[in-house]
Amino acid sequence: MPVNLKDIASIAGMSGLYRIVSPTRSGVIVETLDDKASRMVAQSKHRISLLHEISIYTEDAEVTVPLAEVFERIRQQHGQDIPVNSKSNNDALYAFIEEIIPDYDRSRVYVSDIKKLVSWYSIVSKYVPFTETEAAPEAAEAEPAESAEVDSEK
Repeated sequence: MPVNLKDIASIAGMSGLYRIVSPTRSGVIVETLDDKASRMVAQSKHRISLLHEISIYTEDAEVTVPLAEVFERIRQQHGQDIPVNSKSNNDALYAFIEEIIPDYDRSRVYVSDIKKLVSWYSIVSKYVPFTETEAAPEAAEAEPAESAEVDSEK
């Protein structure tokens, strides 16, 4: 996966994104994804959404695009600086999401969702490292297997 979102969360009613540090008896310890990196306990009463569980709806009812893949598409097309922000007008936001996911479901993806996506991408691109695609390790694993076959033929 291009970016690891397993320990990144959004907490309802609180701005920004948080890295989950460790569980406690009454909730989880989270650390803000900003320059301060302050820690706090998010209690079980808070609604915590893990980013790796979030997807964008497409017109095909059975297909959704995981948020990590959406972030990778944005990174490939725009890099770290994107042409819109959460205060852009609705037309610009819809044009942006259509550029990234041409077949997104227009009836189930709202402007508020696109604003969250844009602000989350800005935070993630700054504080969470993107990794290269995993095609290189697979190719490296295939080479020793091929050389083993050559040795057995001798």
